[in-house]
Amino acid sequence: MTSTVVYQGELRTEAIHVKSNNVQYSDAPVDNQGKGENFSPTDLVATALAQCALTIMGIKARDLGIDISGSKAEVLKAMSSNPRKIGQITISLHMKGNPSDKNITILERTALTCPVALSLHDSVKQEINFIWI
Repeated sequence: MTSTVVYQGELRTEAIHVKSNNVQYSDAPVDNQGKGENFSPTDLVATALAQCALTIMGIKARDLGIDISGSKAEVLKAMSSNPRKIGQITISLHMKGNPSDKNITILERTALTCPVALSLHDSVKQEINFIWI
């Protein structure tokens, strides 16, 4: 089992990661009757895409002998209606590490094929921008 999720009432859930016992809460967003005091479930999906891209790039960078520590993602999620769903996720990856042009290509391709990116429905537009600093 990966996690357990308990509905707390007032449009909030508590998720417990079984292996680590870490706790994470979610709220419905303000624009959908919630308090917006925590990530919404769709915020978590968009954020997971950025986390996955950075993580898999970290694996590949380590294999290439490149340290990308301190790289950061800025995530923007846009909702669609009818049905209400994530319409687009835009991520700006501010990348550190100073790799060669060849390794930049390898790392960017790696990010674009991370497991979360491949798991999202084709109707969710994914825009990932790389900024090497």
